[in-house]
Amino acid sequence: MKQRDAKFQIGQVVRHRVFPFRGVIFDVDPEYANTEEWWNSIPAEVRPTRDQPFYHLLAENEETEYVAYVSEQNLVSDESGKPVRHSQVNAFFDPETGGQYKPKAVVQH
Repeated sequence: MKQRDAKFQIGQVVRHRVFPFRGVIFDVDPEYANTEEWWNSIPAEVRPTRDQPFYHLLAENEETEYVAYVSEQNLVSDESGKPVRHSQVNAFFDPETGGQYKPKAVVQH
């Protein structure tokens, strides 16, 4: 498989191309790295290819907050400028500026 560079970056706010949710990226897999059960739960007619980056999001919709795992082809940059309200954002990131979150510094002992 050909390795691809990720189009989006950690701390970037994105939204799903089809479904009504958005979130901030907190991790990236260079290609699909979830379970076969999860993969097979996606209807075949909308199942993305495995050989693309997949993003872990602190996601939200109008009703709830959750963690989402989304293929690159299904994401677009969120240009709303609104902060993400997910309760775990402050655990991973410093306050956002200009629609971008800065990952918190990791202290190693």
